[in-house]
Amino acid sequence: MPKEFSYRGKSLEELKSLDTREFAKYLGADSRRSVLRHFEVIEKFVKKCRKRAEQGKPIRTHLRDLVILPNMVDYTIFIHNGKEFVQIKMMPEMLGHRLGEFAQTRRKVEHGAPGIGATKSSASMSVK
Repeated sequence: MPKEFSYRGKSLEELKSLDTREFAKYLGADSRRSVLRHFEVIEKFVKKCRKRAEQGKPIRTHLRDLVILPNMVDYTIFIHNGKEFVQIKMMPEMLGHRLGEFAQTRRKVEHGAPGIGATKSSASMSVK
């Protein structure tokens, strides 16, 4: 039997029934302040998510600084990482985090083999 998810002692159903401002009380200080200051933007985005999910269209956004709320759980959101949109499925464990945390903007550097002219010694070597 899998363990039921809870966030600060509340189940996901209880959190979904809360208003955005009421849920902000359960967040940490920086996330709470962000939610309360950008309340209108967050409400507009949640409404957009609901509408586009009903239509079966993808939810795409550049808003990497939005805090993930219980109303966003189970949606698939495409978050822009500066080059492309990365598909992220919202899980209950992501509550309180920012969207940008899950769409990395930098990749691990993978170096290939050095070519001719890559070093001073190889510059004087013949191509053969």
